[in-house]
Amino acid sequence: MSALSMPAAVLFAVLSAVLVVLQIAVAAGAPLGRYAWGGQHEGRLPGRLRIGSACSVPVYAVAALIVLDRAGLVRLFPEGFSNVAVWIVFALFAVGTLMNLASRSKRERAIMTPLAALLVASALVVALGA
Repeated sequence: MSALSMPAAVLFAVLSAVLVVLQIAVAAGAPLGRYAWGGQHEGRLPGRLRIGSACSVPVYAVAALIVLDRAGLVRLFPEGFSNVAVWIVFALFAVGTLMNLASRSKRERAIMTPLAALLVASALVVALGA
């Protein structure tokens, strides 16, 4: 791993934590719907999307752990697992970035697209071991 992998992994983990907090908040009924799920709901998300937000929390957490493992900051997974899994994380977040970019919500595009792009870039740095 290079000197850039560790700070990139920490950045990924911090940004993932921000997303976890957002998803927990919207799942709990916070009126932040304009920042999630396409921004189609100005206030509180409907039940099915709140469930989706709750389900996304462990996804963000596992993704962060995979990136941290790949960078060597934690050791949680079997040898070699994170070398492959980090590319899956990269691909998922790349698709998420495109989805945020295509959102009808100006707020979601303005806030979530750059955040997602930073996640993709940091995951790529870690995946490449750069």
